Amino acid sequence: MIGCVGGGSNFAGFSFPLLADKIAGKVATRFLAVEPTAAPTLTKGRFDYDVGDQAGMTPLMQMYTLGADFVPAPIHAGGLRYHGDSPLVSLLVKEGLMDAVAYPQSKVFEAAVQFARTEGVLPAPEPAHAIRAVIDEALRCKEEGAQETIVFNLCGHGHFDLKAYDDYLSGNLLDV
Repeated sequence: MIGCVGGGSNFAGFSFPLLADKIAGKVATRFLAVEPTAAPTLTKGRFDYDVGDQAGMTPLMQMYTLGADFVPAPIHAGGLRYHGDSPLVSLLVKEGLMDAVAYPQSKVFEAAVQFARTEGVLPAPEPAHAIRAVIDEALRCKEEGAQETIVFNLCGHGHFDLKAYDDYLSGNLLDV
């Protein structure tokens, strides 16, 4: 099960219903959280107590964080630029029940364009992160001769992101 992660609520809603079966040993499902390399909270952040907002008004929460003062690079990742992640998703990654991977936006948009040309649906940049991971997992399965079911969460369309797509297709959308 693959989904994009900014703060974690989307991925949690998608994956948590099946997580109990994994914990109980009933299934060997792999859960993969995908984030941008420009805001690599789960893959490069620290597991620590931090506030959930820059103003410091929330209680301290234990999570993977880049620090409440983190300012993301100007990337087209929609909501995937938050400094922290859900305490529950963070703990599950820390405990090895979920994996995390990060991709640069050029690879994300490459996958999004391939998906749009193949499926006729223009994904938002957020779920395009998951699409990149789906493509990589499918290629891995092909190379290994493995037969796995890959499920991902397409959680938004890219109609409000046409400028980002134009920038990508024109060669003006650069990785940071």
